Amino acid sequence: MHAYPLTAGVTLLLVLLMFGTAWNVGRAREKYGIKAPATTGNEYFERAYRIQLNTIEWALIFLPTLWIFAAYVNDLYAMIAGLVGLAGRILYAVSYQRDPASRGAGFMIGMLAFGVCGLWSGFAVLRVITGF
Repeated sequence: MHAYPLTAGVTLLLVLLMFGTAWNVGRAREKYGIKAPATTGNEYFERAYRIQLNTIEWALIFLPTLWIFAAYVNDLYAMIAGLVGLAGRILYAVSYQRDPASRGAGFMIGMLAFGVCGLWSGFAVLRVITGF
């Protein structure tokens, strides 16, 4: 696994983002008096909760494609795509917390990074399978 240090570093940053969103939910739960297991009751808590869930959902599809991209294409390119995706998700989270209607730009940046990783790695894997 020492062959992909850049992708590993980006992965750790993405994990840090997921931890940060979980921490934010706990903080919002306390601040707005939302007792577990409730997930509704205050708009700002609900935003924090949705940001956390959306970040986890995105990571579930992004991280495997990022690692396939690193393995079959290039560690440096995977790191760049990962950083773009991370920047998009941070913009998404900040925008969503302020005003949910403004989250589109961050979402699109994250999806662009996912699209690059998914399509490029898909073609690279197909090339290996078919021998072309």
